[in-house]
Amino acid sequence: MADEYPFEISPMFEGERIRKDGMHVELSGPKSKGYELVRATPMDEIEDGKFTLIGPDLSEMEEGSRHPFAMIYKIAGELVEEDLESIVERRNHDFQNYIQGLMHLNQRYDVWIRVSKDAVAKGLTSFEPIAQAVMMLFKNELPFIEKVEAVYITDLAEIEKEMDNVKAIYKSRDDRTRDLHDEDVDTFYGCTLCQSFAPSNVCVITPDRISLCGAINWFDGRAAAKVDPEGPQFAIPKGDTIDTVAGEYSGVNDLAKSLSSGEYDRINLHSFFDYPHTSCGCFEVVGFYIPEVDGIGWVDRDYAGVAPNGLPFSTMAGQTGGGKQVVGFLGIGINYFRSPKFIQSDGGWDRVVWMPKHLKDRVLADIPADIAEKVATEEDAADLDSLKNFLTEKDHPIVQRWEVEAEEEPEAEEEVQETPAFAAPPMMQGMPMQGMPMMMPTSSDTGGIKIILKNAKVSIEKVIIQKKE
Repeated sequence: MADEYPFEISPMFEGERIRKDGMHVELSGPKSKGYELVRATPMDEIEDGKFTLIGPDLSEMEEGSRHPFAMIYKIAGELVEEDLESIVERRNHDFQNYIQGLMHLNQRYDVWIRVSKDAVAKGLTSFEPIAQAVMMLFKNELPFIEKVEAVYITDLAEIEKEMDNVKAIYKSRDDRTRDLHDEDVDTFYGCTLCQSFAPSNVCVITPDRISLCGAINWFDGRAAAKVDPEGPQFAIPKGDTIDTVAGEYSGVNDLAKSLSSGEYDRINLHSFFDYPHTSCGCFEVVGFYIPEVDGIGWVDRDYAGVAPNGLPFSTMAGQTGGGKQVVGFLGIGINYFRSPKFIQSDGGWDRVVWMPKHLKDRVLADIPADIAEKVATEEDAADLDSLKNFLTEKDHPIVQRWEVEAEEEPEAEEEVQETPAFAAPPMMQGMPMQGMPMMMPTSSDTGGIKIILKNAKVSIEKVIIQKKE
C-alpha cells in the first residue's frame, strides 16, 4: 500500500491522537463547520472510484490553519439500501483512522479531523489519496458495496448551502424509531466502533436509546448486523428483564462483562446514577450532576461557554469519556432526549435543571409542556446562585426534593455529636471530585477527620495543614 498511497494504512493507527503542536491542518470540528454523509444511489448514477473536490486542496492550506470540511460518499450495490447509510457512514470513522497521520473524531455534523505535520512531510498534499483509500476500504471491508464515489468539500458557502438538507436527512433517520420501544423487541444491538479510543466501552442501541454518537439507531444496528455479521455492530439478545424502569436486562449485562473484560457487569440503560451506560468520547451531549441543587444539567459540543458548575463541555467530556461508568456524568446522543424512557429511573425531565438555549430549542417539542419553561438556560442562570434562584422562582419540581430532603435532614448539632467523621453525601460518593468543593468539619473535638472518596479523581495543587492554636 505504501506504493499506492503516501501513508500507511492499518488498524494499528486507530486511536492515534494528533495534538495541536503536531497538526498541519484542522478540518471541521467545534470551531468550524462540516459533515459526513453516505447516500444509497442507483448503480447507473455512480462512477466507481471517482473523486471530486469542491474548494481548496490540502496543498493550498497553511500550516496550523482551520477549514470547513464535508465528505459525501455515494454507494451502490444489489444489497445496498437506505437502512445501511448510517452504518456505512459510521464506518468512515474506522477507515479514516486506519490512515497514519489522520485523526477522525465524532460524526454527522460534529465531525472533526486533523492531518499531522508528519503526514504532509511524507507527501500527503491532497485529499484525493485519503478519499481513494477510504473508498478502497469500503469495498474491501463491506462487500455489499459494489460501487462508491466520493465528494469532498472545503468551500464554506457550499457546505452552508447544503447543511439544512443534510440535517433533514439525519432527522428522518432518527424519527424512524419514534413508535418502537424497548419492550416491543427481544433483541438490542451493540457497537464497538469507539473501542479504539475507549477500550472498555460497549454502546448498547435500543429502540428507546440511540447510540452515544447519535448516528446509529435500532434499525441501523439491525441492518448492519444482517449484512456484516462479523462487523462492529452486532445483535444483543435482551434476555430477562431485571428492572423495567432502570432498563436493566440480563443479556446486556452478560455482554457488558464479556466485552469490557470484566471491568463492569451491569448496565442500566435509563439511569443516570445507578450503573449508568458507559461513555465513549463521541457522545453528542454530556450530562452532569449539580449537587448544590440536586439536579442534572446537559451541555453539548456546540456550546462554547461554561455551565453553571464552572466547567466547559471539553473538561466534562474529558472526565466522562474513555468507556467508563462515571456516576455524576453521562454521555448520550441527542435523540435520547426524545425517548419516553429518558433517564426515567432518576426522575426524567423533572430532574433536568439546565441546558444551553440552542440545545433546549432543538428538543423543545419533546420536553414535557409543564417543565419546559422551568429548565434554565445560560440566559437565565450563569452560576449556581442564579440557577437556584431561577428554579425557586419557576417552582421547578426539583424544589420539592429540596423540601423533602430538608425535612429528613437531622439537626446540625446532632450531626456533629453523632457523626464526628466526614463522609461524602450518598449522591456524591463515587463522583469525580475534580473541580468540586469539599467541606471539611471545623470542630476540634473529633480527634481527626475521615474522608471517604469512592472511585474519585482528585487534583490538588497544594495542601497546607496547620494545627489550630
